Amino acid sequence: MVIFPDSWPGVLLFGVSKVWLLGLPIAWCTFVDRKPISFSPPKNGGFLIGLLSGLGLSGAILAVYLTVGDSLIDREFLVSKLTSIGLASRGTYICAAAYWILVNSVLEEYVWRWFCVKQCESLLRPTVAIIGSALFFTLHHIVAMRVYFGWTAVLVCAVGVFLGGTIWSAMYIRYRSIWPGYLSHAIVDLCIFAIAASMLF
Repeated sequence: MVIFPDSWPGVLLFGVSKVWLLGLPIAWCTFVDRKPISFSPPKNGGFLIGLLSGLGLSGAILAVYLTVGDSLIDREFLVSKLTSIGLASRGTYICAAAYWILVNSVLEEYVWRWFCVKQCESLLRPTVAIIGSALFFTLHHIVAMRVYFGWTAVLVCAVGVFLGGTIWSAMYIRYRSIWPGYLSHAIVDLCIFAIAASMLF
């Protein structure tokens, strides 16, 4: 996205890094921790907190967008970038949004909460593990956001990503399941895609 945009080396590196990102936790769990793979059953609840936190974060995102969004986001540039990756048609956009909300959010919870929070927690106190994993989660998003936004918007959005990552990491430690955090994460992604759709269409 940054070094080799719109080229086959970039696509190849993206694919390899995605396989690495998703494969490392499974390999680590299997060969290092030597524990069975789990679907993270939500035995301790947490869905009400997931719902409320998702709505609260979405409300904050919407409030920031409605108050300072026009000054932060270069709408024409964002629309051109979304158009260049094929998201200019409503059908394609809806399919992409469905993937990010229903699939990618699960994958991010699996990587950043189930794997990263657990690994940080094995080395650090829970509070520090929450902050550390949220920080890495935020850095991961800053790279992608910079492709679409200027630095001011990226930094503002990074605060929101860090807050979300902190809440979802804390929820994982509290409930020991990715699914309450996923519910919150999916609601937030739905809000973000709705805002982007309002600009694009």
